Amino acid sequence: MTSCIKLEVHTDDRTPHKWIVALGEDVFRRFLSQGNPAVHKAFGDGSLFSPLLFGKFFDPSDAFPLWEFESDVLLSHLQSTGQSSVDWLQTDQAYVLKAELPGVGKNQVQVSVENGKIVEISGQWKEQRDPRAKDWRSGHWWEHGFVRRLELPEDADWRKTEAYLSNDVFLEIRIPKNPSTCDISHGNGAATKNSEAM
Repeated sequence: MTSCIKLEVHTDDRTPHKWIVALGEDVFRRFLSQGNPAVHKAFGDGSLFSPLLFGKFFDPSDAFPLWEFESDVLLSHLQSTGQSSVDWLQTDQAYVLKAELPGVGKNQVQVSVENGKIVEISGQWKEQRDPRAKDWRSGHWWEHGFVRRLELPEDADWRKTEAYLSNDVFLEIRIPKNPSTCDISHGNGAATKNSEAM
C-alpha cells in the first residue's frame, strides 16, 4: 500500500551559520571509506546527497544550478549502470525533482526555500546525542546529516513550492513557474491599442 504525504516547505529558516563548513573531496573520501552502511546509503553512488552525483566532486551544501542541465546528460554515468535514484525535469508549468531518500523517514527530512533563490533538502542520518550541542548544520554537518542545495531558476514561483513523500523514501518537489512576463506585457499592449482605437 502506497502512502503519500505532503511535507511542509519551510520559508523562514533563519538558522545562523548553517553549512559554513565546506565538505572537501579528501575529507569526503576519508569519511566514506569508514565503511558505515548509513553513510553509504546517504552519500553513496546515485544518492541526491552524494558530492559525486554529477560526475565530479561538488559540495552538496553549495547551491547547484540543477535545472540548467538535462538529467539524462548530467547523470548518464549513473543511469547507464542503473545506480541513479534521482531525476529532474521541467514542464511548461513547473520544475520537478524526484529522488529516493536514504531511508530516513518523514520526520527526518526537511525542505526549505531560502530567500526565494535556493531550495534545500536536508535531514539527519545520525541523531546528535547531546541536546545542548550546537545545530548539526553549523559544524561538520556530514557527520550527522545530509543536504542538497539547488539554485532556483529566475521564473520559479518559490512561494508555491510543494513537496511530497511517498512510502517515507520517495521525495517529489514541484516548483511552479511564474506566468511569462512576455505574455503579460503583450496582453497590456493589446489592451492599450484597442482602447486607443475607440
